[in-house]
Amino acid sequence: MKSVDYSGQTTVVTGASSGIGAAFARELAGRGSDLVLVARRRERLAELATELEAAHGVTAVPITLDLSEPRAGRALTAELAARGITATGLVNNAGFATDGPFHHEDPDRLADEINVDIANLVDLTRAFIEPLRRAGSGILVNVASMAAYTPAPGMAVYAAAKAFVLNFTEALWVESRGTGLRVLALSPGLTRTEFFDGLAGGAYNGDYETPEQVVRTAMRALDRGRLPSVASGRANRLAALLPRFLTRRRTVILSGSITSRSRGGQAVGAAG
Repeated sequence: MKSVDYSGQTTVVTGASSGIGAAFARELAGRGSDLVLVARRRERLAELATELEAAHGVTAVPITLDLSEPRAGRALTAELAARGITATGLVNNAGFATDGPFHHEDPDRLADEINVDIANLVDLTRAFIEPLRRAGSGILVNVASMAAYTPAPGMAVYAAAKAFVLNFTEALWVESRGTGLRVLALSPGLTRTEFFDGLAGGAYNGDYETPEQVVRTAMRALDRGRLPSVASGRANRLAALLPRFLTRRRTVILSGSITSRSRGGQAVGAAG
């Protein structure tokens, strides 16, 4: 398959104010795509939009939107329609995690997590997928996680949410074959972003990729157009295969053990 031609396209990127979302925005702008940058932090979005327009001569429109609120997809499509913007691509990158024993979690925080990681990802995808399929030249990327491949004691809701994203997106990859729209579920592992700032236990021990490395993995997969999903990093791609060779019982016990060790042996998500 030919590589994607991003010139003349308009790609929506959620969670664009930092980390993987900002890296996607910079990479896509460098390839000629206009952008709609979506996140909660208005000042960061405006700074990034100014940077991209100056560096690459593209149009970058910042839109402030809280994805923990319901029906974000419909709100965003209405906003774009009012501005006369037609999107040809979508990167659903926004997401966050809670960690700790499930019975200690704040129910309101869990509800926000489900809204951002699942409900609004689905709502945004549904709101945009028909025009994306009609355009037939862009991309739909849903950012999952290595947590999608196994249950994660201590991050039970997050891992389950990302498993949903992985399966959901792979199904859309099949449904969209022959339309020209390239669909991909991207699963980063440990990545140097602000993701861990919101976790009770802080960052994990291990080898980290940069957001730029993760995005390069996605762009290579999209250019080839053959895979419904990809894990970023060779070690992560091998790890994604491991559950195929283990029982479900062994998989979840091993997952809990690895998570505990990566937190320096402390109980996963212990308060403090």
